[in-house]
Amino acid sequence: MSFDRVMRWALVAIAIAGLIAGTLARAAGRPDLADVAWALGTAPVIAGLAVSIVQDLVSGRVGVDAIALLSMSAALALGQPLAGAVVALMYSGGNVLEEIAVARAEHDLRSLVDRAPRQVHRKSGERIEDVPIEDVAVGEELLVKAGEIVPVDGVVASAFATIDESAVTGEPIPVEKTRGSAVLSGSLNAGETFQLTVTAAASESTYAGIVRMVTAAQTAKAPFVRLADRYALIFLPVTLLVSFLAWHISGDVTRSIAVLVAATPCPLILAAPVAFIAGVAQAARRGILIKGGKALEALARAHTVLFDKTGTLTVGGARLLSVEVAPSEDPDEVLTLGASLEQASHHVLAKAIVAAALARRLELKPPEHVKETMGAGLSGQIDGRRVMAGSREMLLSRAELSPWELRAIRRASWRSALIVFVAVDGRLVGALLLADELRADTPRAIRLLRDAGIARMVMVTGDRAAAAQAIGAALDLDAVLADRVPSDKVEAVRSEQRLHSTVMVGDGINDAPALAAADTGVALGARGASASSEAADVVILTDRLDRVGEAIVIAQRARRIALQSIFVGMGLSLAAMAAASLGWLDPVPAAIVQEVIDVAVILNALRALNPALVRRGPRLTAEQGLTLHHDHQALLRDLGRLRQIVDALDDAGPESAAALIGEADRLVQGSVVMHEREDEDSVYPKLTEVLRDRHGLSAMSRAHREILHLARLLARIAADLPSEKIDRYLIRDAQRVIEAIETLVRMHTAQEEDIYEAVAA
Repeated sequence: MSFDRVMRWALVAIAIAGLIAGTLARAAGRPDLADVAWALGTAPVIAGLAVSIVQDLVSGRVGVDAIALLSMSAALALGQPLAGAVVALMYSGGNVLEEIAVARAEHDLRSLVDRAPRQVHRKSGERIEDVPIEDVAVGEELLVKAGEIVPVDGVVASAFATIDESAVTGEPIPVEKTRGSAVLSGSLNAGETFQLTVTAAASESTYAGIVRMVTAAQTAKAPFVRLADRYALIFLPVTLLVSFLAWHISGDVTRSIAVLVAATPCPLILAAPVAFIAGVAQAARRGILIKGGKALEALARAHTVLFDKTGTLTVGGARLLSVEVAPSEDPDEVLTLGASLEQASHHVLAKAIVAAALARRLELKPPEHVKETMGAGLSGQIDGRRVMAGSREMLLSRAELSPWELRAIRRASWRSALIVFVAVDGRLVGALLLADELRADTPRAIRLLRDAGIARMVMVTGDRAAAAQAIGAALDLDAVLADRVPSDKVEAVRSEQRLHSTVMVGDGINDAPALAAADTGVALGARGASASSEAADVVILTDRLDRVGEAIVIAQRARRIALQSIFVGMGLSLAAMAAASLGWLDPVPAAIVQEVIDVAVILNALRALNPALVRRGPRLTAEQGLTLHHDHQALLRDLGRLRQIVDALDDAGPESAAALIGEADRLVQGSVVMHEREDEDSVYPKLTEVLRDRHGLSAMSRAHREILHLARLLARIAADLPSEKIDRYLIRDAQRVIEAIETLVRMHTAQEEDIYEAVAA
């Protein structure tokens, strides 16, 4: 326990003891001893407060404590020791009450630190030994038992592990990790015991970075507290003036003392810090680490938000967009061969290709005799066939491109995608298109920021202008600044700062200078404690961009509550001072009234611990939301097949075209139509109970009708195939209908996901 904390508790104990002793002495008929006891209970509080005020004066600050010192000193000097004792108890007790309130608000932050492991189970040969976490080195193997916190960053060395990352990333569902998968320190082992290969020392691990940020959040002081001191510069002369007038007009010095007692400025002392620390704690529960009141105050004033692109607005890594194939080739087979070969590579694109194949539940095969050419691709044997994957220049030397190759290259260019060709026994069979893609929650995050009052949003990125402009247009951003190096990002922040309070949102090391330069830097830190997290004022611990809007809303509400507490508290104090100056309140009742005001101010400030009260009707349960999400995942796989059929119809003859159109019809009738009808029959009635504005749901139902209309057209085309001459015009009509269904359903599904997100419990 710190010396300051001991002194606070000691002073309140002395004040209580003096007040009780004096009361007992008065009851025993010894008013002389009572006055002495009350004076002795008040004097130490005056002395402690005087020391504090002198320290403030030395540092150039005149604060609200001066009024409390004046009221207690005047009470003793003018023969009102009981009033002085009550004020002493009120003031010292208010400080302790503030400490208790702050401790309550900081509970969510401290719990992160308290969870940090102290000992680890290290493998030493065939033995397992418990050692301090500081003794662990990179490359060593640890044992993480069931139910334990992962002590350091590492990769899974066992076959698999089940990890609960909710404390670190906010992800509520445990994640299955396979051998070689990265695990963040601070996660919980929700499965069986597994082995962990250490990749970072304890001091450099994710959890250590979070703990450092928590410490900063607990110790930072808000400039808003100094703003309360500025209010005191007005409140202090007003108090002295009212006190003098009360004595001058009435000639009764007791009224003057009562005014000083009623003016004790605890609303100014307590309101701002309690409200801000409560706001910081509420944000922590949402996976948002705000480094103290200064960051909260700046965030609440935000006008402009600048975003990095890669890893912030987008997922920040290569994702498989599509599989382009040569005529008569199977896309799943092409992806299986490419992913099977890429298992032998450590390249970032290889990991993305393998991950995409596993997500489609394709059965990969072990590659043999693999040779890798750095920067070009690799080759090897799979089931006796020679498979190559990489750039077209590596695979074939011929200059002439076939029509499907031209189409693949053109589509890759349109989507700013990388392209990996796959060849079997010297013949190109397909191409894999990989690119970064928009985060699923980015449109909702932008909408939340607009709703929070953010007037200007700018993307500033080092990416090419074409890719950046495409993202900016999709999100309706106010400006897009592309091809920016880190120094350019800093200059962009400075330019916006000259006009308005600015927030910078980023996730990479190259964003750190801009994050530090902005009024408020916000780092997406779910993937580890990086330089950006250290430079930022706010760190989003969950891998969700929409938490930025939530952070601003929490900050705005905490500031609003702080201001409300200050002004209401000052208003009530002024009313009590007026009552005291008119002789309606004696010093002791005035002290009690002021104590009630203080408690009310603290309780009001603590409202910032909880989200704003809103009228809530029925909500979709988490189980319902998960079921809907899984339904959409299955639907999206079928939509991917429809896109492949559209491409395959380009080169299809009459017989194969009939088979493809028939397959598309079966997919649409068995998957798309069934899904839309289930939505209308079971999902939308539930949403009707939840949504306040049902017009949006009417528009969604209109989309259902259009999808069903297109499905009927496709069914008509498929039914007429046996009797129709299958020419290029019929194939083109079928392509248009299938493509329209695929596009409309994909967009409609994204809209439904937004609605489900908004109404989920």
